[in-house]
Amino acid sequence: MSSSASSISGMREKRLRVVFSPAAVRDVERLETAVAVALVRDIQTYLEIRPVPFGKSRTKKLAGFDPPLYRMRSGDFRAYYRICGDEAVVLAVTRREDSDKRLKRIAEERRRY
Repeated sequence: MSSSASSISGMREKRLRVVFSPAAVRDVERLETAVAVALVRDIQTYLEIRPVPFGKSRTKKLAGFDPPLYRMRSGDFRAYYRICGDEAVVLAVTRREDSDKRLKRIAEERRRY
């Protein structure tokens, strides 16, 4: 593991396994192939090492969700996910302009992943 993946105290950060829910898989499949491949690679790489917001981050813990819900920015896209044990479960992937509508749907579903 590279030194950039180490914490300040010298201990290794716990790496999470990134899992895409069926809904998130459908979201990604609707995208152009090149965009989808780059987006999935970005999500996996970032969430596996730094799923919880720290400092100026591309991730944000969203208020008002139980269990906690997080958002990750990747260009014009947003990935919504939850941390469940040693997994980061991606619930949805959407374009920035559609994110409010999709977030409301996630809130209404109240699924516990």
